[in-house]
Amino acid sequence: MSKPDKIYRSMMARLLLCLGLVLPGLAHADLMMMIRSHQTFPEAMALLQEAIKETGYTVSRVQRVDIGLTKSGYKTDKYRVVFFGKPAEIRDLTARYPELQAFLPLKISIFAEGNDTIIVTANPQHLKRAGDAKLQKVINRWEKDISRILTKMRKAD
Repeated sequence: MSKPDKIYRSMMARLLLCLGLVLPGLAHADLMMMIRSHQTFPEAMALLQEAIKETGYTVSRVQRVDIGLTKSGYKTDKYRVVFFGKPAEIRDLTARYPELQAFLPLKISIFAEGNDTIIVTANPQHLKRAGDAKLQKVINRWEKDISRILTKMRKAD
């Protein structure tokens, strides 16, 4: 196994471990929402942003993650985190539920793996413990909307 492969596997194991620590109470199958796309990274990235916008959200920023990875020996320029949400909704929710600030805006990671592109995000259901019935309705909508985004990505293959 090459050094980049070892680093990638180690990184994914750490991600899954962290999600397991951060999101206790959900069955492990429900921790993440993920698809594999056969599109190239640039095509998938453009489609992801388009699907987010079509679902009624605003892309607030796209952050490169690969810079820190390359310092560790992982060779990629195709790893991003796309932050998105509805600005007024985020302002309202963080005012009513300050404990949500660390989780908003919503995020989807996208990275190249060989000839494929992986799109992955945490299932927003882990936030349900943070609030009341009104918040739970919003969280349920987020989960459905993210599912729609991922379905659009899958159908484009």
